[in-house]
Amino acid sequence: MTTLPEYRWHLAPDGYATRRQLRVLGLRPGGQDVAAVVRRPRRHREPLLAYLYRIDRAKPVRPMTPGRAEALAKAMTARRTCPNCRLDAGYCIPRSLGMCVPCADSTD
Repeated sequence: MTTLPEYRWHLAPDGYATRRQLRVLGLRPGGQDVAAVVRRPRRHREPLLAYLYRIDRAKPVRPMTPGRAEALAKAMTARRTCPNCRLDAGYCIPRSLGMCVPCADSTD
């Protein structure tokens, strides 16, 4: 078992990136294992960890297909539809409420 290289926050060498940083570059990890870890210390709490991937081993993001776009649109419509009044709220229904805000206000 090998241990991962560990760097302090903002001190990782060039050539490494987090998932979000890869996405901005139009890349994805592409099945590679985590190459390093960045640790950010915090007072009185556990440190934050960020996993780094090698940029040279990353693959391009897969293009959006019509089927995936349709499935994503249906999922977002379901998240915006209130189960109580069956109307599109125009925003994602809060999971804490389980219904749109006007329906939640009227039940109080």
